[in-house]
Amino acid sequence: VQLQAYGGGLVQAGGSLRLSCAASGRTFSTYYMGWFRQAPGKEREFVAAISKSGDVTYYPDSVKGRFTISRDNAKNTVYLQMNSLKPEDTAVYYCAADKALRSTPDYWGQGTQVTVSS
Repeated sequence: VQLQAYGGGLVQAGGSLRLSCAASGRTFSTYYMGWFRQAPGKEREFVAAISKSGDVTYYPDSVKGRFTISRDNAKNTVYLQMNSLKPEDTAVYYCAADKALRSTPDYWGQGTQVTVSS
């Protein structure tokens, strides 16, 4: 599966952004989908994941209550709604797909930059 992430940009602290990730192919609904991020000089960090049908979501404490992952299997797209953004959310955000919800997914998008100014 090929993934294309977009929607990043520059936003002030407290603002919102919505990232999208479009997937190719007809098997999108057979993959768990996730978002990860990596800030300069830091390790890649898990941000959110969603089950194949979209009924279960997973978040780390750092974004819980501020970020929402969702998917539209008819459009082969996964979204990440980010609210109450903080400067520490600044990173390159990657979408990923995996059959088994592993910590290192099989498929990755190219990344989209999110910058939150203080």
